[in-house]
Amino acid sequence: MREKITALQENLARAIVGKEEPIKLVMVALLSGGHALLEDVPGVGKTLLAKSLAKSINGKFQRIQCTPDLLPSDVTGTNIWNPSTREFEFLPGPTFANILLADEINRATPRTQSSLLEVMEEKQVTVDGEARAVPSPFFVIATQNPVEYQGTFPLPEAQMDRFTISLSVGYPSPEEELLMLQKQLDQGFIGDDLTPCISLEEVIDLQKSCQKIKVAPELQKYIVDLVTSSRNDDEISLGVSPRGTSAMQKAVQALAFIEGRDYATPDDVKFLAPHVLAHRLIARGGRNPRVIIDRLLRTVPLP
Repeated sequence: MREKITALQENLARAIVGKEEPIKLVMVALLSGGHALLEDVPGVGKTLLAKSLAKSINGKFQRIQCTPDLLPSDVTGTNIWNPSTREFEFLPGPTFANILLADEINRATPRTQSSLLEVMEEKQVTVDGEARAVPSPFFVIATQNPVEYQGTFPLPEAQMDRFTISLSVGYPSPEEELLMLQKQLDQGFIGDDLTPCISLEEVIDLQKSCQKIKVAPELQKYIVDLVTSSRNDDEISLGVSPRGTSAMQKAVQALAFIEGRDYATPDDVKFLAPHVLAHRLIARGGRNPRVIIDRLLRTVPLP
């Protein structure tokens, strides 16, 4: 199991230079059975990370370029009439994949954004009253540009709550950017040379193994105290949901597993809290949710 984790990390690091923390966070989202939201400016490798992950696990990759004219049926699929059989046949949409990239998700209308709610939570798509399961594992990586607001539609709370992890890739350092240019000369397009290092079945096995990681009752109480404090804070109008509480426990299990432990620690919670909880909050007066989470981590007693 450790060899598979290490191989996946190293494979992704070949394409995404110098971004160990974003790679680890995306792996936490994948192995916890959740989804990841990448909020960053264009050109920092968000799409490359999604495509590299799909190549590394030998999974089917689909991309949705979100635009205002995108329809829900363009995402989920639709029934079409077949004249030869005189019956309706289901034409699957891009959601029937292992890795689904929803690029610039906030450019889709709220109606289209809502078409992802069911599949992200229940791993199925319902079209014309019939539910169809998507492939397993199923992992959504959504991207959005946090500084460009013209022609965008903010993600509703229900959508944000379905992302296990929210993160920013960030700009590379000058040394990392120089290495990227050197690799581009040597290899051509970065990421083209990636080969699968782990199978889909092994990803599912890793997800099941993460569920066996021990979370002590005292640590569970710490997680509950943390999310409860977010619901009673004067600077927060909407606190963390019970789904967020569950996502936090699954995330700390995945992080502990990635780091080679069979138990989770308070440090796991403190590392993940800004990425798992902050995007689920609605702060008052334009306050920064991550700053509020940092304050709660300082005030809620450690077990």
